[in-house]
Amino acid sequence: MSRMGSWADLDSADLVMTGGRVHTVDAGDRVAQAIAITAGRISRVGADEEVACLVGPRTRVVRLAGRSVLPGINDSHLHGTWLGQMWPSLLMDQMAATPAAEPPKQRVRLETSAQRRAAILRASQLLTPLGITSYTEPGLGPGEDDGPSGCFGSAVLREYADLAAEGRLNARVTALMLFGELDGASSLPGFLAGLDGFTPPGDIPGWFHVAGVKIFADGIPPMGTAWNDEPYTSGGHGSLLVEGAGDEEREAALIAMIGAARAAGHQVGVHATGSRTTRTVVNALAASGGGDRHYIIHGDLIHPGTLAKMAAARIGLNTQPGLVATAGAMMRGAVGEEAMRHAWPVCDALSAGVPLCLSSDSPVLTPDWRYGMAAALTRPEQRLTLAQAIRAYTMTPAWQDGADSWKGSLEAGKVADLCVLETDLAETDPAAIPQVTVSMTMVDGRVVHEL
Repeated sequence: MSRMGSWADLDSADLVMTGGRVHTVDAGDRVAQAIAITAGRISRVGADEEVACLVGPRTRVVRLAGRSVLPGINDSHLHGTWLGQMWPSLLMDQMAATPAAEPPKQRVRLETSAQRRAAILRASQLLTPLGITSYTEPGLGPGEDDGPSGCFGSAVLREYADLAAEGRLNARVTALMLFGELDGASSLPGFLAGLDGFTPPGDIPGWFHVAGVKIFADGIPPMGTAWNDEPYTSGGHGSLLVEGAGDEEREAALIAMIGAARAAGHQVGVHATGSRTTRTVVNALAASGGGDRHYIIHGDLIHPGTLAKMAAARIGLNTQPGLVATAGAMMRGAVGEEAMRHAWPVCDALSAGVPLCLSSDSPVLTPDWRYGMAAALTRPEQRLTLAQAIRAYTMTPAWQDGADSWKGSLEAGKVADLCVLETDLAETDPAAIPQVTVSMTMVDGRVVHEL
C-alpha cells in the first residue's frame, strides 16, 4: 500500500468509480460498471457489486451516473515541444490562411534549456485536460540540432529525460530519434553516422523511453512530394526524400537505412505516404524480420497487397483521421480518383489484421483526439466502430510503445491511467463527440485534471 491506514481498511481502494460505462479495451472489449484504484494501479474492474467491497472509510467514491471511463488517451504521433511552441496556432490553419507564395510563419527559435522546458510543460498543460496520458514525440535528435525551430534537436531529448526524472511530466513520453532533417532530406552516410555516434539519454522507467528511430522516406501527396505508383494529375510520380542519383539509388539507400536501424535493435517508424513508398518500406521491414513493432507513419496511400504484407509481419499503421477532412480535397486533386480508392484505408487495415493507431500529428492538427475520433466514426467510407476507434487511441498505441503489458487498457494490475467523459459515448452522436467534456484525467493513480 502507498498510504497509511488502519488494519480495518488495508484491503480497501483509494478510489472507486461506480455506475458508469467503463470501456476496458481488454481482449473482449468488455464494458464494465465500476473500477477501483489502489496505490496507482487498477485493483478491480467489474459490476458495481463486485467493486463495492473495496470501499473503505478512506476510499473516495465517484458516482459516474452513466458517464464513460476510457483508458488514458495515448496520442501516438504528437510533436509535444513544437505544440508548446506553436500553440494556439496549428500548421493546417496557418496553411489555409497563408497565400501559396508565403510560407507559414515560424515562431522564435527555442535556444535555451528554459525555453525548451517551457514548451514541453506548456504542451502538458494543454494535453492533460484532454485526457491524454501518453504521447510519442516522433523525431528528436542530432539531425535537427541546427534546425530553425529548436523543437526537434537532441537537447529536447535531454530535457524530457530530466523533466521525467524530476517528476514533472503529467504524461508518459516515448520518443524516436532523428538523424536527418524534419520533413526533409537525409543521406545514408549521415544516418549511419548518427546511429553509430549518438547516445540518447537513458530511460526513466514508466515516464520516458527512447524506443527507436524515425526515417523520412518521402513527402506528402497533396504537394506532389510522395512517391506513387499512380501518376499525379499534373504528371510524374514523385520521389523519395533520401539522397541519391535516381530512384533506384534512393530506394537502395532507404532500404539500407531501415536495415541498419533494425540491426541496431531499434524500433523503426517511417514517414511514408505514397503508394510506392509504403510498399517499399513494408517490403524492407518485412525482409528484416518484421516484428519489433515497426510502423508506417501517415500511410496516406496504401494498396491492399501492402496491407496484407503489413499484417503478416505485424507492421503497424499510425495515421491521422483528421487529415481526411482537412486535406482530402487537396489529395484528390493531386492524385485523382483512382488513387483515392487507397487513401487512408483504416478500415481495410483492421480487416487485414494491421495494428492501427490513430493520432493527431499536432500541431499540424489539433491535439484534441475527440475531433479525430469523430472524423473516424463519421467518414462515409472506411468508417470505424466506436470500439475500434477507442482501441486505436489507447491499447494499440500502448502496443506500439512496447508497453501493452502495463498500460493501454483498464484491467487489474495495470497502471491507473484513465479519463472520465461526461456522457455515455455509446449513446452520443459521433459528430457531437468533440463537445463531450473530459471531466477527469488520472495518471498513475493521481488525478491531474478534474472539473
